[in-house]
Amino acid sequence: EGSQEDDTIQVSYQTLDTLQEHGIAVNDIQKLNDAGYHTVESIAHATARKLADVKGISEAKVMKLKDIVKQMVPMDFMTAADALQDRESLVQLSTGSVELDKLLEGGIETGSITEVFGEFRTGKTQLCHTLCVTCQMGIPDGGAEGKAIYIDTEGSFRPARLKAIAERFGMDPAVALENVAYARAHNSEHQMELLKMAAAIMSQDRYALMVVDSATALYRTDYIGRAELSERQMQMAQFLRQLTRLAEEFGVAIFITNQVTANPNGMSFAKDSTNPIGGNIIAHASTTRLRLRKGRGENRICTVFDSPTLPEADAQFALGPAGICDAAE
Repeated sequence: EGSQEDDTIQVSYQTLDTLQEHGIAVNDIQKLNDAGYHTVESIAHATARKLADVKGISEAKVMKLKDIVKQMVPMDFMTAADALQDRESLVQLSTGSVELDKLLEGGIETGSITEVFGEFRTGKTQLCHTLCVTCQMGIPDGGAEGKAIYIDTEGSFRPARLKAIAERFGMDPAVALENVAYARAHNSEHQMELLKMAAAIMSQDRYALMVVDSATALYRTDYIGRAELSERQMQMAQFLRQLTRLAEEFGVAIFITNQVTANPNGMSFAKDSTNPIGGNIIAHASTTRLRLRKGRGENRICTVFDSPTLPEADAQFALGPAGICDAAE
């Protein structure tokens, strides 16, 4: 019967208030909060230079902070055996399709970034909506008993769709919708700003998922041409670095969608002539990359494009009125 108690999820982070016990003044904690640091882990993971940039935090204070958090957050070497044990405790979020979950060996992994890319109408946004609901379910049902955050850059968020998905899984739609925090990003700077707000929200409650439905669209339109390419890539790298930090800090699954570009060198009859945009920067930031393409009718095909653990394989799923479901024969 012991397993029942183990199923309740522990939050993986410590809020800054715990620093009060170590002699850090309340107004210093407030300054760090205002600067976007909400957890002891965020202090541990930030460079001393970044912390010294916080208004009103002197270098001496930074050194003191670093010494305190060193004792509170393990940041040294561990054995591979311990690392394996840590990985085994990671929760996976069900996608709503049995075949797709099988391909992903359980579902979308928490604590890392999963990127999905494909042309329009391949089910990227549908997948985002479905995960927002499944992440709230119990662990035995393929959820993580947490809330979701949805950053929408293309205006494609549909609460009514969430309602239909919640009904399909036998959840109270009103509660399911309450558990999703949604924001519309209007430009790439605002998109970055929303991550700061998201960190503040996540430090207040148990969150399991953060969706950015299209991580790249706004960068694509805010920066134009070769002249601005390096600036665009630098800004995008900062954004993704921040996402990685949130994934590690709060243990949430970060699920981002990406657009594709057509390959213009005339090989349009090749098997797949589209490439995900964002280049190497996105490729390196995402732990798992999935490619979606159209199949017959409402069926879609998901291919593992890049993953440290999953073999490169395909799975079929379908888009239904209540989110992602199993493929029709």
